[in-house]
Amino acid sequence: MIMSISEEDLTCPICCDIFTDPVLLSCSHSFCRSCLKRCWESGLRECSVCRKRASKASPPTNLALRNVCEALLLARRSSALVEEKMNCNLHGEKLKLFCLVDKQPICVVCQSSKLHKSHDCSPVEEAVLDCKDELALSLKNLQDKEDSLKRIHMTSADMFEYIKSQALKTQRLIKGHFEQLHQVLYQEESARIAAVKKEEEEKIAGMKDKIKELSSEVLSLTETISVIQEQLQEDDDMILLKNFKATQDREKSIALGSDNMSGLLIDVTKHLCNLEYKVWEKMLDHIDYTPVTLDPNTAHPCLVLSDDLTSLHYSKQHSRCPDNPERFHISAEVVGMAALGSGSHHWVVETGSNQDWLLGVASSSVQRNSEISARPENGFWTLCFRDGEFRAMTSPPTALTVTGVPKQVKVQLDYNKGTVSFFDPADDTLIYAFVHTFTETLLPYFYTQSSHPLRIMPEKVLVTMLRQ
Repeated sequence: MIMSISEEDLTCPICCDIFTDPVLLSCSHSFCRSCLKRCWESGLRECSVCRKRASKASPPTNLALRNVCEALLLARRSSALVEEKMNCNLHGEKLKLFCLVDKQPICVVCQSSKLHKSHDCSPVEEAVLDCKDELALSLKNLQDKEDSLKRIHMTSADMFEYIKSQALKTQRLIKGHFEQLHQVLYQEESARIAAVKKEEEEKIAGMKDKIKELSSEVLSLTETISVIQEQLQEDDDMILLKNFKATQDREKSIALGSDNMSGLLIDVTKHLCNLEYKVWEKMLDHIDYTPVTLDPNTAHPCLVLSDDLTSLHYSKQHSRCPDNPERFHISAEVVGMAALGSGSHHWVVETGSNQDWLLGVASSSVQRNSEISARPENGFWTLCFRDGEFRAMTSPPTALTVTGVPKQVKVQLDYNKGTVSFFDPADDTLIYAFVHTFTETLLPYFYTQSSHPLRIMPEKVLVTMLRQ
């Protein structure tokens, strides 16, 4: 509608500019209110075009004309802003190029300047398409992140409850372990106290026998002394002589065999010497040490771990565990707790009746949310048993021939030498060995899709005394 009206029709006859607050006279001519007011200050209230006298001192606003003029001014300002945006702020030239280095539109003068002379540029039309593609990719990445954050937010409540259940279960298991240790200590305490009481009873019984023996000897001595005293007081010397041999034999027959009082006291040293150490050493018979324990926070939801974290088996029923980053999400895998970055390590796994497993080590940075082969190029050094066949998971896998299926497999890692070896612990026969230069820490690795468990075997704890 604005374009159908000429700009001359929208111009005030007095100021020759677009109407500002136009008023309409009875003669149908319009003027700016301020322009008309200045003209009428001379005293003549007439139209400046036709000189017809105005009937009203305060003519009404020409609303239709004012709306058209305001729309025209708004369109002019918008056009000026667009024109300003399309031109270079420094040179006033049209922005026709896009600097690929500084990522901003420039004019041809800017391209020749020192600031952009050595920079690659492209036409604005091409740059718009490229930038839109990049922004579309950025948008997708951000939307993916947003979706991921929303999923995390939605599962945060479940995570909260899982943490609470984890804490309660862990506390319960700790309490159970300590109750077992307490029971062992109580039994040992009772046995040692009973030993002291038994020795007390034996010593008291022995002491009673000793006292009885001493009393008998004292009585015998007292009687002999009385006899000798009577002989010495006898007036008849012949009687003394006749009884002398018998009296002397009686004196010699008395043997003081009860004067040895050693060993009658309780052997306190036997009961108290290094008591804590002896009890601790004896407790080792009731304690298992496992060189590798499983990390439940990495276990696939289909894996069931034992309470002591030393065995695993597969279950078709998923456990309700959170989708945390450390967890294996695709395959039935789990890793051990200990990060191995130096030295030599070994552990024995009882495979038993399990017919589907992988054992070995994996880099700590292996992918856990995608399906990849357990091979060295992906950070895995493993031995596989499936369909009755042993394979070293090389690239491609290497079929292995063994004499009989071992019920246990020993995994031995020498990090510094760069070897991962697998043995049959029954006769220490080597099954296979990988050689590799390791550059990051490794974790014990386990996989199974069998309901029969894999169990990490405990080792005997040996106590060695260091004497200086």
